[in-house]
Amino acid sequence: MKKPAGKSKQPEKAKQPEKAKRPEMKGGDKQQFAASGEGKQYGEGNYAATRQYNAGLKEHMQTHDIEREARDAAPRSPEESKEMSEAERIGRSRARGTPGGKVK
Repeated sequence: MKKPAGKSKQPEKAKQPEKAKRPEMKGGDKQQFAASGEGKQYGEGNYAATRQYNAGLKEHMQTHDIEREARDAAPRSPEESKEMSEAERIGRSRARGTPGGKVK
């Protein structure tokens, strides 16, 4: 004898959302992943951090003498100016991804 079509007597299981599949991780990667604060927003696109930075910058600009700070940061001698320029050149060359960080 066939059972009539319709609802079954057993309740359906509620479907759980699938967890995002993660690639296999090796030793140190697991620790780094755990420390990264999964589910939290970091890096590019972190709007909360951008708002916090902008608020701090605005507060600093309103409560500090920016021109004096710029004068204090300026090189005091031609030698110091040369050192600062060389340090900037080295930093820029590394930022460009020069192989081995070598400076030309």
